[in-house]
Amino acid sequence: MQSYVLIAISGALLCQPLFGQEAKPATDPKSREMNGIPPRTAPTEYQTQTKAGAITIAADFDGHSVPTPESVFSTEDFIMCEVAFYGAPGARLAMSFQDFSLRINGSKKLVPAIGDQFAFKSMKDPEWVPPAQAEKSKTGINTGGGGGANDPPPVTPKMPIDVERRMEQKVLKAALPEGERALPASGIIFFQYGGRVKGIHSLELVYTGPAGKATLPLQP
Repeated sequence: MQSYVLIAISGALLCQPLFGQEAKPATDPKSREMNGIPPRTAPTEYQTQTKAGAITIAADFDGHSVPTPESVFSTEDFIMCEVAFYGAPGARLAMSFQDFSLRINGSKKLVPAIGDQFAFKSMKDPEWVPPAQAEKSKTGINTGGGGGANDPPPVTPKMPIDVERRMEQKVLKAALPEGERALPASGIIFFQYGGRVKGIHSLELVYTGPAGKATLPLQP
């Protein structure tokens, strides 16, 4: 009788998940492929395009702007490129922002693309108006300080957390999808650069990835 009890307990333990582990729901492939910006009808609708093996890569330079399907944000510490991949019907490609880098002003040192989350700290929503400024524009009354030469610089208003989160979600959805995706596919990639766009005289987007190697000249 004791042996039957031990067998039953052992069987029950084998059916339980290991300690600290939980069953993970399967990811819907269709939902994964909805990330990124909707690609344009053809590669020729972008500023530049070139071939990497059997894949066509197209790109636009967006400067310090972060274009998303719903809004356009900005950051002074990063510059952005919108890239798109095109292939034969049914083609798929493993994509990553890490496959890209920028050559600025002919420099031998390339600037690697960086994860979009690093740009959130300095990102701004031009359409967001601080409550004090909004009230001032309505009443026409200046509620600020004296503005004397010895006065400290004004404090930059901080966006509410809920506004920041909505902005970050929009940017995350617009960023270049990661992993294998059906083509065509497109998205935004980020490069750390705090200088003025006017100081960029030449710009090349360099791709080294699963499709091969390619260099796309961009218009600063």
